Amino acid sequence: MPALPAPPTRTRRWRLDRRSLLLALLLFGLLVALATLGRHWGWVRGFGGDLLAVAWLYYLLNGALRAPAGRLATAAFAVGALLELGQYLAMQLHWQFSSPVLRIVFGSTADWLDILAYALGALLVWWLERRR
Repeated sequence: MPALPAPPTRTRRWRLDRRSLLLALLLFGLLVALATLGRHWGWVRGFGGDLLAVAWLYYLLNGALRAPAGRLATAAFAVGALLELGQYLAMQLHWQFSSPVLRIVFGSTADWLDILAYALGALLVWWLERRR
């Protein structure tokens, strides 16, 4: 009887990358500071916050998942774009969050510049990780 072929070796997808998780924690602190202290900073808070939110999500994902930087950056961008789509649909259907915290986290108005900020954030972390 012929021998059965060996099962393909699978690489672990889960991991713990302390560097990425530390960066995610630092970015989270910066996002909280922007949301609370920077409420009068206009576009810096909005555009910069959206850019940093995608970077935060990238490093959070990278801290737990073993995947190419491009895939993780794309996933972080996709989450931002889906949130923006949700904001657009909520405006069309006249839905509102009653919680001020949820309004800050998820946003309340859809804006195409937010998509640009998400894209720039994803490109920035992808570029930084490629240089490493």
